[in-house]
Amino acid sequence: MKYVDEYRDGGKARDIAAQIKAAVQPGKRYAIMDFCGGHTHSIARFGLEDLLPESVRLIHGPGCPVCVLPIGRIDSAITLARMPGVILCSYGDMLRVPGVQRDSLLKAKADGAEVRMVYSTLDALKVARENPDKTVVFFAIGFETTTPPSALAVLQAQAEGLDNFALFCNHVMTPPAMSAILTSDDAVPLDGIIGPGHVSVITGSAVYEPFAERYGLPIVISGFEPLDLMQAILMIVRQVNAGEHLVENQYARALTAEGNPKARQVIDQVFERRDSFEWRGFGALPDSALLMRPAFAQFDAEVRFDLPYRSVPDHKACACAEIVRGVKHPRDCKIFGTACTPDHPVGSCMVSSEGACAAHWAYGRFREAPPAA
Repeated sequence: MKYVDEYRDGGKARDIAAQIKAAVQPGKRYAIMDFCGGHTHSIARFGLEDLLPESVRLIHGPGCPVCVLPIGRIDSAITLARMPGVILCSYGDMLRVPGVQRDSLLKAKADGAEVRMVYSTLDALKVARENPDKTVVFFAIGFETTTPPSALAVLQAQAEGLDNFALFCNHVMTPPAMSAILTSDDAVPLDGIIGPGHVSVITGSAVYEPFAERYGLPIVISGFEPLDLMQAILMIVRQVNAGEHLVENQYARALTAEGNPKARQVIDQVFERRDSFEWRGFGALPDSALLMRPAFAQFDAEVRFDLPYRSVPDHKACACAEIVRGVKHPRDCKIFGTACTPDHPVGSCMVSSEGACAAHWAYGRFREAPPAA
């Protein structure tokens, strides 16, 4: 297939759904985690859960980079934005994520801070070139997918002598999150995992083989279109039935076992692993995030501004920490759709374009509303 509408063919989706229904075995359950936030939104947007038999249950995972960033890192970004002479550049999702006492980058901007939404690191570099009298800080977040552009931005700033450019690095890695999901005290029993597509294009599929072997779980890396995801679910169901635990590649049009070595080389050139990094929902995880190497310290916002970090607890009523672990569904949060909405979010899961609460609000909440009396 060549065109996106071919991956959204309703008739073919129903054909695969029929194959899944025929494949599931009586009395057997199939709890499958869609690890990536992009998968979560595709599943909700196209109503894929409605096509599945009751024995196949989809569980949302921690693959939303905005959602797993703790409040303390948001507060650090707000602190940077409020510093004199600083222009803070950020992806749009981060502007509305609540910090402590519901503060945010958008509120800081309204108060007079220079906060700019950008679409790429190239935009941030352009801002730095156009404002030589200001320090331009790029709020870098994301898993392995968005890490190479951040590394390249640092290398480009070094090559151009853009001493007024800095990176506030919050890049995290997928394997530690997967390990935390599978080993936490309240871990949800899983029968299979839909592996993240874009991340895996960088890491390759082989990185998941230890997890499949150690935990006896089928892992199928999937694309993001409806037919991709339906086929991945079918592949997992068949593995569960056969008692297999293999890493399979459904996303063959973009993904190879070795991934993108050049992208990983650039990452390794600029970044090294942090000893520990706090995640929303998981606490501090060792070797789970990246830090800029000493050779690039002049471009490290944490070093340049001697930025302290303070851990901040989540809002007591917000269930985002449990949602990113798959322990709760958005509908289980007592403030979902009441105190917490996209217009007035309490947690990051309601803000991000990959957040489970945002997906449930946009595509699922009315379907699950109780019938009128």
